[in-house]
Amino acid sequence: MFGWEFPPHILGGLGTASYGLTRGMAEQHDMELVFVIPKPHGDEDQSFLKIIGACNVPVVWKENDWHHVNQRIGHMMHPDEYFWLRNGIKYNYSRIYTNDLGCIDFSGRYPDNLIEEISNYEAVASVLAHQMQFDIIHSHDWLTYPAGVFAKQITGKPLVVHVHATDFDRSRGQVNPTVYSIEKRGMDAADHIITVSNLTRKIVIEKYHQDPRKITTVHNAVEPLPDAGSFTKTPRRDKVVTFLGRITMQKGPEYFVEAAYRVLQRTDGVRFVMAGSGDMMNAMINLVAKRGIADRFHFTGFLKGRQVHEMLAESDVYIMPSVSEPFGISPLEAMQVGTPTIISKQSGCAEILTHAIKTDYWDIDAMADAIYSIVKYPAMYDSLRNLGRDEVNAIRWYDAGMKVRSIYNSVLHY
Repeated sequence: MFGWEFPPHILGGLGTASYGLTRGMAEQHDMELVFVIPKPHGDEDQSFLKIIGACNVPVVWKENDWHHVNQRIGHMMHPDEYFWLRNGIKYNYSRIYTNDLGCIDFSGRYPDNLIEEISNYEAVASVLAHQMQFDIIHSHDWLTYPAGVFAKQITGKPLVVHVHATDFDRSRGQVNPTVYSIEKRGMDAADHIITVSNLTRKIVIEKYHQDPRKITTVHNAVEPLPDAGSFTKTPRRDKVVTFLGRITMQKGPEYFVEAAYRVLQRTDGVRFVMAGSGDMMNAMINLVAKRGIADRFHFTGFLKGRQVHEMLAESDVYIMPSVSEPFGISPLEAMQVGTPTIISKQSGCAEILTHAIKTDYWDIDAMADAIYSIVKYPAMYDSLRNLGRDEVNAIRWYDAGMKVRSIYNSVLHY
């Protein structure tokens, strides 16, 4: 598997989904998973898979002794593995800047030179493809499609690409032609395409002109939360309504602010929280000020790890007004800790959730009515809280993993 994020160091839903799916797949005990990411930190859970850091794979032959390699990357990889991988160098990548080990430095994030990092990741894939034995290549999201395509060209092994989002989702239709061409080339080369929702499947068919017969929807799930009961609400008078995610145009943060404004015209016993960071943060701060609701509105910045569940548990309502959300795991996480949830109909998770309120992302009046109803009517709050928690606890990654396994079997012609 080629991926870009893996917990605990994640920047969005891609890492969460990669972890959940691989953990669910690993429950099939005859499957061995190797997961490649640009830059591991060493604290990733490797109890059910093996992680390889692209930053530790040599792409240029450099003479080094065992002790130097051990000193440099021994905490991440056994030196013997480095020397073994070095034998997989078949192409001349001397034009790429490499360090003293012949490895490429990766940010492990989404830097300004992202296209260059994707290309460098492809070079690492060539070494791994020449040296490692595997049955299937599985690429998560467009960042890793070139690596998957190259590995397929080298080995002839089947390629499955996993569409967690498309550029049509991220850009509200203002598609970046470079990104689109990378996405389309990956889908064209794939033996099978997995989409995280039927919403995304429709986009892949209509916008990327893919054969519907080679596309299967595998909905995401949510990692079980064994200590769900430890997340509790602080007793307080005001109700809390939360938006948690990247503050970008895909996520519809302005609709959340406008809905908040309408709710606060009817009652003042509610506070609104926008948790996250993104390129629309300043615009949202200005909009809150313009609407005159700054005294009822809070910006927390980016939350991670336990902070996410703590914030969700403290909330009386969670809302995801995404304009185009391929799936959206955060509503499931909110429901796990018993928080009633409002989601846009333009989200993949709306296809599988029954006990969440669904509105169009642009319908701020419906959104405001839903918020008002939940915070004012205890019976509605209790119903959504209890039924939602029961529903989401039955949505398991193991089931998603079994669906992926059947796709593997189909491309391997088992």
